[in-house]
Amino acid sequence: MNSPTTDEPAAQPSRRYWILGGAIIVIALVLDQLTKYWILSDPAFRAVPCLRGEAPCGAVRVTDFFSLTMRWNQGVSYGLLQAEGLARWALVILQLGIAVGFTVWLFRAQRLLTAISLSLVIGGAVGNNLFDRVRFGAVVDFLDFSSLLPWFPYIFNVADTAISVGAALLLLDQVLAGRKSSG
Repeated sequence: MNSPTTDEPAAQPSRRYWILGGAIIVIALVLDQLTKYWILSDPAFRAVPCLRGEAPCGAVRVTDFFSLTMRWNQGVSYGLLQAEGLARWALVILQLGIAVGFTVWLFRAQRLLTAISLSLVIGGAVGNNLFDRVRFGAVVDFLDFSSLLPWFPYIFNVADTAISVGAALLLLDQVLAGRKSSG
């Protein structure tokens, strides 16, 4: 009969969290790509002609405070760090490197909130970078709350939301872990 090693108990939460994390990554990725497919395939948004510079992007007002507004984003989340040409590929490599680093961290996660946070960031990063940026050279953004929040003029997507929520949860997780270890 094999005796358990000292590593086995610590590995159990990590493995369980990796399985949950993998599911969250897939869900974030699928939701992101399905919503983008919907926007890209609806003629009202003129997505492909807009990308080529042949027509303005389209928009559909949903409520007084929310619109679906097609935008091509060549930068990172919320349009920051615009990049074309070689810079586009450097951005892809940088963001994929971050996703790989977060995936390694996810494999070692010992807390549930850490795993959930990292998984959201990874799912969003892969959705925005691996698929959109490689395929189109830009990311599809369409969620527009600028009528409700004039100080937040950004148009974003499901992947940006996953990254932002994941980052906020990761910060919360680290604060809570710090409190637990200090007292």
